[in-house]
Amino acid sequence: MINIAERHKFILSRLYEKGYVNVVELCKELDVSGVTIRKDLKLLEDKSLLYRSHGGATVQNPYTNDKPVNEKEKIRREEKNNIGKTAASLIFPGDAIIIASGTTVLALAKHIQPRGPLMIITSALNVALELNRYHEIEVVQLGGVIRNNSSSVAGPYAEKILEDFSCSKLFLGVDGIDVEFGLTTTSIAEAHLNQQMIAAAQKTIVLADSSKFGKRGFGRICRLEEVDQIITDKGISEHMVKLLEDMGIEVVIV
Repeated sequence: MINIAERHKFILSRLYEKGYVNVVELCKELDVSGVTIRKDLKLLEDKSLLYRSHGGATVQNPYTNDKPVNEKEKIRREEKNNIGKTAASLIFPGDAIIIASGTTVLALAKHIQPRGPLMIITSALNVALELNRYHEIEVVQLGGVIRNNSSSVAGPYAEKILEDFSCSKLFLGVDGIDVEFGLTTTSIAEAHLNQQMIAAAQKTIVLADSSKFGKRGFGRICRLEEVDQIITDKGISEHMVKLLEDMGIEVVIV
């Protein structure tokens, strides 16, 4: 049986290779109990070598904080631009789509070049203003309380309007993607509105740069089983791609 130092070395090696370790898998690989592994993870967290999460541990802090939209726009700008460009290629004349809020979906809006009529419903004021200049696009701006940090609306008024629509695609930005906990955002009100958006769309497409994986926001939007496609960048780990594809999610890497 290997000693504690060897276990810690093994755990950290797995962690840096995959970005995430699972307690059950470590128990099998190291032939020790769950209690032992959890103690190991606690000791390693105390040394600031990892962050514990439900059922395992991650390299990065799994909890994300809200930032103003003008700050978020400066983060991973190239990755978001490439994701937005790829997502725009999935929009066709005659589509009725929902675009949620966030800097990555704003990048999508900037790449939309309508080749025919489009109906676009959005909660984001900046997205609506970006698309309103096209005569081919009919923009439906959801109403409600404006969130200053995201330049978007949320609340019962926005949710009520969505009950009257059925759309082909939803393009959704998130603050965190966790395999066990699902899609999250830092706002409970926005999370609830996003749930209504998913219910109103036939296909849910998540736009998220690779830094969002292994992170959790305060409010859960949905389980990953409700997601059809994720568009992300090359920073995503092979291990994460396999986990998502095993769930039946199409992963597009740009």
